Amino acid sequence: MVVNDVMVKNVITISPFAKLREALSKLKSHNVKSLVVEKQNDADAYGIITYTNILKTVIAEEGDIDMLNVYDICAKPAVSVGRSLAVKHVAAMMVQHKVKRLVVLDDNQLVGFVTMDDIMDDLLKQVE
Repeated sequence: MVVNDVMVKNVITISPFAKLREALSKLKSHNVKSLVVEKQNDADAYGIITYTNILKTVIAEEGDIDMLNVYDICAKPAVSVGRSLAVKHVAAMMVQHKVKRLVVLDDNQLVGFVTMDDIMDDLLKQVE
């Protein structure tokens, strides 16, 4: 099995210059836990902003959702993989880098997103 078999192809993105309020609104309206942060040019890298980033910044550190931009708290560069990589290698990368989400790229262009939950869902289907 390869990444292309389990990845999400409809990726929700956000500008790095968006305020955290907009990020929270997108997370809520799309019912997702993370967004891919858009790159600003061809040589730039994608990033990821998650509930955890926002929780840490807004709640624990009392950050202002109307003052902070996505780029202030996102993880960039995001750990990325190719669509033809074997899922077992992706799982190993997630464990090694202590991340639950990876960006899927093809020729440095965003084509998908894979999460630990996506991999586990597929594994659980095999058990049924």
